[in-house]
Amino acid sequence: MAEVINMPRLSDTMEEGVVAAWLKKVGDSVEEGDILAEIETDKATMEFESFHSGTLLHIGIQEGETAPVDQLLAIIGEEGEDIEALINGSSSSDTSTSDKSVDSPAPAAEESNNIDSTSSSDELPEGVEIITMPRLSDTMEEGTVASWLIKEGDSVEEGDILAEIETDKATMEFESFHKGTLLKIGIQEGETAAVDSLLAIIGPAGTDVSSINLNTTSGKKETAKEEKLQQEEAPKATAEPKSVPDYSGPKESSTPVEQSRGDGGRIFASPLAKKMAADKGIDLTAVTGTGENGRVTKKDIENYKPSTAAASSAQARFEPVGTETWEEVPNSQMRKTIAKRLGQSKFTAPHYYLGLDLDMDNAIASRKAINELPDTKVSFNDMVIKAAAMALRLHPKVNTSWTDNATRIAKHINIGVAVAVEDGLLVPVLPFADQMSLQQIGSKVKELAGKARSKKLQPSEMEGSTFTISNLGMFGITEFTSIINQPNSAIMSVGAIVQKPVVKDGQIVVGNVMKITLACDHRTVDGATGAAFLQTFKSYIENPIVMYV
Repeated sequence: MAEVINMPRLSDTMEEGVVAAWLKKVGDSVEEGDILAEIETDKATMEFESFHSGTLLHIGIQEGETAPVDQLLAIIGEEGEDIEALINGSSSSDTSTSDKSVDSPAPAAEESNNIDSTSSSDELPEGVEIITMPRLSDTMEEGTVASWLIKEGDSVEEGDILAEIETDKATMEFESFHKGTLLKIGIQEGETAAVDSLLAIIGPAGTDVSSINLNTTSGKKETAKEEKLQQEEAPKATAEPKSVPDYSGPKESSTPVEQSRGDGGRIFASPLAKKMAADKGIDLTAVTGTGENGRVTKKDIENYKPSTAAASSAQARFEPVGTETWEEVPNSQMRKTIAKRLGQSKFTAPHYYLGLDLDMDNAIASRKAINELPDTKVSFNDMVIKAAAMALRLHPKVNTSWTDNATRIAKHINIGVAVAVEDGLLVPVLPFADQMSLQQIGSKVKELAGKARSKKLQPSEMEGSTFTISNLGMFGITEFTSIINQPNSAIMSVGAIVQKPVVKDGQIVVGNVMKITLACDHRTVDGATGAAFLQTFKSYIENPIVMYV
């Protein structure tokens, strides 16, 4: 008997899903536990497995389509089984109002347009599988191929690592769900393409895939035929060279450049010789040319040795010269995402800042005593995280996020810790930080920071923060402000501990002071609320013993 499969609810907040990819097509045999499709939720792209065995008779939601939870996704049953009633019944009862005419079983040619609008699936050679740029994080919109671990012509087994894909958060390994031969690479190393763009083609060895259009969704790829045509036409295109800027510097020219001598005579020099002379501050009138008609050449400039008098004269007339140069470094996916998110945060959340000086004498003494215990090591940053987590428990309005309809107050405390990496900044998250000991915090921070710097952080380890801490004290920075890491309502900036004169018991003494600055979203955190939070934080960090009571 046929079984109806509906769009599943794969997260607690999921209301609709997108079919990122079908791993089975109509007519395929399905076993219980087989992966049917990859479903993109509001949080991640997840594999969806079958709980039934049989034949895939019908696909109700095509690749790239969005549908609400519980809408007809697929039907599995016995080959040749009549499912028209199931299709019509599901269509009338689901939340979608779309009216689709579906045959049973649907021909393979109607199942997918994952090549393009002009290529139906019956044009695919038998056994050929299209691999598209995967969505490896919930915010990923495009990816860069960092490296290919398999090359065209290599044999591929299911589970083999095909490539390393750079997302907006990390560089992750991407494995194959198919086996065969890697027939075509659609996105080369270093290239960036949108999610669902054609990444590769896998199929039987020797299969001709030149007719498959690589222009799946991104519009950046050309067909193999078009590439061949371009190569054939290339000589024609270059028959008449165009005038383009030459940034490699002037070339030696056989045409002398005329220049007047100080005595009224004329001097001839090649453009490159003039350029080199200007760069080196050499007066061309003092150089004897060895070229035709006394032309000064590159070699004359290289071999020129001024006399003392000439050198003094040239130095007196010398003006600094040079070539303005730039180096363009392509923005990584991480850098693009940082720019986008921080820009949104800065210009949508009304920031304000609260600063406070902390007396760190007791914290220094407490840390020293703690670290004298066997197998124990905590940092000042660990103490800051612990104190902030405990203060948030007493000031829940700081542990919030803004939405257009409501202010969300988190009952849990997840601290994001900003970590500088080569390409930018990552924020791994310590879940339930208020329940962790100092030593547990230190161990977890060290683990996550190591993963961040080696690009091994998983997307799930960077999600769900309710408050963020950024510490630049280890770089000697004493004071700074940060941009709020949305959807958080606040971020704490922590500076270095410095010795400075302070007043204690009416006396000026040398004290250890640390400056902190709290950036708040004024939509959710009022000034008095932020100030009260800082006062509680101050009481904890200046008297660490109270964090153990």
